[in-house]
Amino acid sequence: MNDPDALAHRLLRARGYPYAIPRESFVYRERGIAPFDPALTRGRTPVLAIGSNQSPERLAQKFGHDASHLIPVERARLHGFDVVYSAHVTRYGAIPAMLQVCTGAAVSVAVTWLDDAQLEIMHESEIAAANYAFAELAGVRVLLDTQRDCPRALAYVSSRGSLTHAGEPVALAAIECSGRRFAAMSTHDVLERVRERVAPHLGADEFIHRLLDDAAWREAISDAIAADAAAFTHPMRVLR
Repeated sequence: MNDPDALAHRLLRARGYPYAIPRESFVYRERGIAPFDPALTRGRTPVLAIGSNQSPERLAQKFGHDASHLIPVERARLHGFDVVYSAHVTRYGAIPAMLQVCTGAAVSVAVTWLDDAQLEIMHESEIAAANYAFAELAGVRVLLDTQRDCPRALAYVSSRGSLTHAGEPVALAAIECSGRRFAAMSTHDVLERVRERVAPHLGADEFIHRLLDDAAWREAISDAIAADAAAFTHPMRVLR
């Protein structure tokens, strides 16, 4: 690949995770976002969005193939957790998000209200690579933007555990959290920490390009950073 714009886009997609996240609840649709309508949530399944699934840009990548998709995305606060980096690398070169127990914290997340077809698409995008399981978290409070409690706490939980640096999970700097006790970094900085750990002989851009171009090497890097990952220990019931 020699197109400078395409190369720059690859780097931006890896380093820009979790992308732009609206501060207000919204409805995703093909041609942009619309104001949130609580009536649209009826009959849908509430699924926590903790990383890029809060972003219209990422939702468009998953659902933009079909103009009929409308997805209510409601802001929420999840108590007793923080959003941290998972101990694996995505096929587009980012270090993605997962939940981690953090007593006393309340982290800003979203709830995507999915119909049955959309839930299957989300399962395919999250579960197919075997990095996440779909589970119901036990005894968890999710306070929705409309000041009601979410009826269930359904989430994609990383099977890799959370990436650690200096022995502790690393929080996503882009995600607001009160009572946070983990150090927070941008995805750009986390990728640099991983590169320094596993491939210090490569330049920063070269490292990302190789992650994208060499699937076997990317998997080996994921295995390496998962070796000292912090497990997710909160009680849950795996649904898929």
